[in-house]
Amino acid sequence: MSFVSFDIEGRASYGVWKDQQTWIQAPSEFEARYPDLKSVIAADRLDELDRVARTLGRTVSAGQARLLPVIPNPGKILCVGLNYKSHVAETKRADSEYPAIFTRFADSLLAHDAPMPKPKATQRFDFEAELAVIIGNGGRAIPQARAFEHIAGYACFNDGTARDWQRHTHQWTPGKNFPATGPFGPYMATPREIPDVNRLTIASRLNGQVMQQASLADLIYTLPVIIEYLSGFTTLSPGDVIATGTPGGVGDRRDPPVYMVAGDVIEIEITGLGVLRNVITDEA
Repeated sequence: MSFVSFDIEGRASYGVWKDQQTWIQAPSEFEARYPDLKSVIAADRLDELDRVARTLGRTVSAGQARLLPVIPNPGKILCVGLNYKSHVAETKRADSEYPAIFTRFADSLLAHDAPMPKPKATQRFDFEAELAVIIGNGGRAIPQARAFEHIAGYACFNDGTARDWQRHTHQWTPGKNFPATGPFGPYMATPREIPDVNRLTIASRLNGQVMQQASLADLIYTLPVIIEYLSGFTTLSPGDVIATGTPGGVGDRRDPPVYMVAGDVIEIEITGLGVLRNVITDEA
């Protein structure tokens, strides 16, 4: 099962993903009970959503609606840095006993196919292909052995970064939170569709050229480790998003560096999770 959020006729809605051009909107009676995809996840009603949408929902085309980030309104966006050996090596940082954690704000998210604005304040706008994990059952102090029971789904994520702002101090938050710099989508696939994340491959392409490519099995801190660690200091809630880190090959660490500029096309692809595509524009 795969799910999507979108805007139709000026109203936020959601439903089932069929393909790049076709989605099935949740019936109005279902939306009345659950106003957004996050509330469906919180009520543990994804199976019901899939069933009623396919039997009673209406088909919506990409020409009728505009995609939103998969979860437009997460309570928390928690991001893991330096989580592939290849990326740690290119940054020349030492190994760490614990994962590096930073946060994003909800207004930094962006939908698939939406223009991705390069902030005026930077000339060092970089891409980072990542797997996003969407939390289903919330909790604190979740043990690794139970971690997958708390996952509602997976999606592609692009942790667009203003590298100069990231390095103003040792805190990365400013470089990671310019508005609409975190594409997230195009859809969320459930663990039923993705039974083993270690079998997935992740890649980024800039103007068709492969820039990053890795296996999710290469994560330094696995999903159970990440979930245990994060839930050790904060309550994970339904709809929260965890961006799990990027492999080596980012533009900033190339010689010469490669940064995104207006007109560029950046694509993030993960096996079974589709292609997240955005065209870079100059910030208005």
